[in-house]
Amino acid sequence: MFQKKKDAPAPLALEPLAAAPTPAPPAQAAPAPPPRPKPASLIAQGLTIRGDVSGDGELHLDCVVQGDIKVGKLVLGPNGRVEGSIAAQAVEIHGKVIGAVAARQVRLYGTAKVEGDIAHEQLAMESGADFQGRSVKFTRPAPQPAPAPAAQAPVAPATYAPAVG
Repeated sequence: MFQKKKDAPAPLALEPLAAAPTPAPPAQAAPAPPPRPKPASLIAQGLTIRGDVSGDGELHLDCVVQGDIKVGKLVLGPNGRVEGSIAAQAVEIHGKVIGAVAARQVRLYGTAKVEGDIAHEQLAMESGADFQGRSVKFTRPAPQPAPAPAAQAPVAPATYAPAVG
């Protein structure tokens, strides 16, 4: 039914593509797409970091950090341990922290153990979480209205008179 012919293969003909006509730009430019979220950094179990960690993205730790952490969001896994202070926008703790925590949102899961103060706007604790320290709620100050300009008397220019004596 099918027979294979032993002919020489036909040479490939490569031709450049014809340049497509470029459409005229629309009168209104399309809005730029929203920025893509940065992927989270993950440091797994079995590592020890001695020193400070900082950045503006999301960090997932399941290791030991001996130093301060300052990131956008921190997720400390159940095997993670931080011996130092934490500053972030949001913190989720499953492991152990020995030091102060300062974040807008703090969540302590059932396996969390925190020995230190927590400064927060929102704090959530699951049953079983161990927290020894102070919880200090901070709020953002309300925006102050600009003072109304009062009618002020013109101020005479200052003059310098040396003291005699």
